[in-house]
Amino acid sequence: YEPRFKKLRYDTGKAAQERFAAWCEGKTGYPMVDAGMRQLITTGWMHNRVRMIVASFLVKDLHLEWTWGAAYFESHLSDYDPASNSHGWQWTAGCGTDASPYYRIFNPILQGLKFDPSGDYVRKFIPELRHLAGADVHEICFIEQMPIEFAFLGVLHQDMTGLADARQQFMNRLGRVHHGVLRTPPLFAHGMVGAIKRVKRRMGQPGLVKVQRI
Repeated sequence: YEPRFKKLRYDTGKAAQERFAAWCEGKTGYPMVDAGMRQLITTGWMHNRVRMIVASFLVKDLHLEWTWGAAYFESHLSDYDPASNSHGWQWTAGCGTDASPYYRIFNPILQGLKFDPSGDYVRKFIPELRHLAGADVHEICFIEQMPIEFAFLGVLHQDMTGLADARQQFMNRLGRVHHGVLRTPPLFAHGMVGAIKRVKRRMGQPGLVKVQRI
């Protein structure tokens, strides 16, 4: 892939391995990500949209190198193709020869609300959340009493603050790769909360149950 991205700093060590294991097992605490990974484990397949969501989460939220995810897909996908797999991962990571913009980062909560508005996909693969109705399965971090069975570890803070912090760290690292210095604007959790509210208004659903702001 593009030579300059060899300079991008990814996380390594025990903590990184633990986050990777949680991602592989579908136990990150983010429903859309976990449903996709559990589907992959049980069926050997997942929709391309979900592949992009879980890939973006691994690289840009968990700060792990895309090759880790590509190798895991290779060992589990029933439709594995070496060229398609590598290109897809590099596209999502933003480091390929024909990649998406490096600053494009999928919000796993917003993606769930947009592409699984009924919550049926998440409930199918995450039995711990089957008692939650509709889109509530995507917003467990905003529910006062989060199901204890699903509070496995919280690889990130299970709220918008955790997503914003992870995204900011990734953009800081990329800023140094692209410009040699930090040249990325601050990102705030309430911006993503606002985006989710707009989606829910379009869906005709009520607002968030509980919002945690920075």
